[in-house]
Amino acid sequence: MAAPWDSIKILADPTRLRILRLLSQENLSVGELQEILEMGQSRISSHLALLRQGGLAAVKRDGKKTIYSAAPELPHGTRRLLDAAFDAIAGEPETKTDERNLARVVEKRRRSVEQYFNTLAGRLGKNYCPGRSWEAVARLLFKLVPRLRVADLGAGEGMLSQLLARRAEFVWCVDNSPRMVAFGSESAKKHGVANLEYRLGDIEAVPLDAGSVDFALFSQALHHAQHPDAALREAWRILRPGGSVLILDLLQHDFEKARELYADQWLGFSENTLFGWLVEAGFTGIDIEIVAREPAPPHFETLLASATKPA
Repeated sequence: MAAPWDSIKILADPTRLRILRLLSQENLSVGELQEILEMGQSRISSHLALLRQGGLAAVKRDGKKTIYSAAPELPHGTRRLLDAAFDAIAGEPETKTDERNLARVVEKRRRSVEQYFNTLAGRLGKNYCPGRSWEAVARLLFKLVPRLRVADLGAGEGMLSQLLARRAEFVWCVDNSPRMVAFGSESAKKHGVANLEYRLGDIEAVPLDAGSVDFALFSQALHHAQHPDAALREAWRILRPGGSVLILDLLQHDFEKARELYADQWLGFSENTLFGWLVEAGFTGIDIEIVAREPAPPHFETLLASATKPA
């Protein structure tokens, strides 16, 4: 066990102090620490090695995983030193972000045993099955949806909205492109969809009344927003208490050409960033998972997030 002054040297690095504070709350793998801190594996492993050498962290094997924890027993002086250091950084923005991300990672771990549908999604479509297609499955699922007032934010041509309208009480499609609004309106009229209305507007300033919808949807629209966090706050505003938001978007990537090819403002989002914005907007019951990965380069991955406005 290192002497207290050696512990002071070890904890002088902010990252090591953040890591140890996390480990004092939950046993974590290197991968989970990467996800919480959004840092590289080698950097985190180097800090963990120093914490172990100083007797401040412990490690054990759990199957194929290596799990780290805070040292279970520390001298009284070292324990007091740690408590004082943890108290000193408790109000820092980085600490609050760490705690929020830790809660999400722990919940994600808990839910990993419930990932039946992830397994199903990995198999569906790999082998030909007559009569089974994503369109057919989508139509089946829409039949299960209760009659709701829906806002499709960044609706584009509105094909998804037209499917939703078959079951929904009413669907408002919001898009900032006059041509998209004209095309979507004409398409809905052509297909006899009477309970769907297009409105020209920005998803950061939605032209709908507060508390007017049960369900808000962003389908590959959020990465086109200048300020996605503002768009999520708008979703909160227009939702009734107890209403839900659903977000389908890209996981953060480094394909810069997407800005030119697809007019993307953002190169996707990390799970932590999206989670943080939803929390700040006031949502609860947040669930975020990666639901798809394209086989061809640049291998875009798709995030599915859901959250609820408290009743």
